[in-house]
Amino acid sequence: MKLILILLIFIVNLIGVTFAFDLNELYGFKQYHEPIILPYGIGFMSKATFNPTAIEKGGIIYLLFRTQDWTGTGSWNGTSRIGVASSLDGIHFAISSTPVITPTKSYEIPGGCEDPRVISHNDMYYMTYTGYNGVTAQLCEAVSTDLVHWEKLGPIFPQMGWSKSGAILSTKINGKYIMYFGDTNIYIAYSDDLIHWKASPYPVLTPRPGMFDSVLVEPGPPPIITDNGILLIYNGADYSHEYAVGAVLFSKVDPTQVVERLDDPFLKPVQSWEKYGQTPNVVFAEGLVILKDEWLLYYGAADTYIGVAILNTNKK
Repeated sequence: MKLILILLIFIVNLIGVTFAFDLNELYGFKQYHEPIILPYGIGFMSKATFNPTAIEKGGIIYLLFRTQDWTGTGSWNGTSRIGVASSLDGIHFAISSTPVITPTKSYEIPGGCEDPRVISHNDMYYMTYTGYNGVTAQLCEAVSTDLVHWEKLGPIFPQMGWSKSGAILSTKINGKYIMYFGDTNIYIAYSDDLIHWKASPYPVLTPRPGMFDSVLVEPGPPPIITDNGILLIYNGADYSHEYAVGAVLFSKVDPTQVVERLDDPFLKPVQSWEKYGQTPNVVFAEGLVILKDEWLLYYGAADTYIGVAILNTNKK
């Protein structure tokens, strides 16, 4: 399967684009047969590389992803940083030798900087990530003009305490930007400027007893607008501690209201490297790139590797 972006593939801009979409089409995703990024060396990504976000810029796909090293002792063996890699075909990546975000603030030490999600808007990149000080995880934000040099803006909800996993929609709904966030239930927050956020105290998506997402639900990649509603790909876990990937459509009129939700995951751990690692039986999606005829969904596997699943959307 060829994914030559510059010559053969028209990149679909996620901002403001709508298209007809059936949730059941997601069951057509096929997992690539091997990891596309693995831990290596003795440096910042020597222990693990996982939980990537993805964005296209100038015909190049960039991944920003969580890394871990072997520093620290006991439960803190493995400080998290955020690395970056680039690719012309979406599968073979050149990895930068230095991380783009490292733990420097008190709310990031000793755990580090985890689980990025990124959007582009008006020549600016907005990243949410988790800062973890060993006691409390806090959803944080950073901005950049080049995906390499980032200005940290600090915790998004400093008064909230524990918060994680912010997936921002880069198009306004009813005059506001929205962000789905949370790591047990999913909540919604609103903003005028993509920086200052006000969270609703009421969950918009909750776990379902007896299903693949019976223990927790957590946002995946940034949501996108379709003709049928706001598509949020999300991660769910059950009581066996298996993580799988599902999807939900929210109303474009009221983004707190569920229009449709898949009963079964469209991505789950099936390959050995998704089943075995520092956290077994995990696929955890955070990055999505939409091309003319394909969707590329990037995910962490077993909290150790990075994989990609490919959906062929060519109707011919």
